[in-house]
Amino acid sequence: MAIRLGDTAPNFTATTTQGELNFHEWLGDSWGILFSHPKDYTPVCTTELGEVARLKPEFDRRNVKVAGLSVDPIEDHHGWAGDIEETQGTALNFPLIADPKREVANLYDMIHEKANNTLTVRSVFVIAPDKTVKLTLTYPASTGRNFQEILRTIDSLQLTANHQVATPVNWKHGDRVIIVPSLSDADAKQKFGEFETVKPYLRYVNDPS
Repeated sequence: MAIRLGDTAPNFTATTTQGELNFHEWLGDSWGILFSHPKDYTPVCTTELGEVARLKPEFDRRNVKVAGLSVDPIEDHHGWAGDIEETQGTALNFPLIADPKREVANLYDMIHEKANNTLTVRSVFVIAPDKTVKLTLTYPASTGRNFQEILRTIDSLQLTANHQVATPVNWKHGDRVIIVPSLSDADAKQKFGEFETVKPYLRYVNDPS
């Protein structure tokens, strides 16, 4: 069954490049990203894993833990980690889950019914501290993921979780945000102070974070 926004992220225990991992316990009170790869020793995913390793300080700053997944065995993961460090210039610094029986892949519906049944689709799940799924993305094998966009969406998710706002098109951290329609003008003024009303349903305010 497909995982939808608002669902509880399924828990699992698996072997990773950093030892055995119970997913919910590992997440603790952090936000989380779980992202899958079709196979070890694949070119696009090699670049992605190197980029995520480079971005670890950005994820840490946002209290986000990242875990990758591939259906290959742990021995292949360790060998691939060497290639990633050699070609991308950054050592793997987050757990890469080994899922040779495809248990986690099936739990998260990562194997498309029309795809080769040994390959996961390239999925991304962003998970909040309450273990609910807040964002899902699916990419084809040929297109590398944009982790700057994933960081941007995490900034939006964290901002909107703590304030009664939404983020407009192409928003990035520090830009103006939109007051949610459910908040009255009077309550908005009390909460935010001055704001701009373009339409009754479209009201802008400075980033409250």
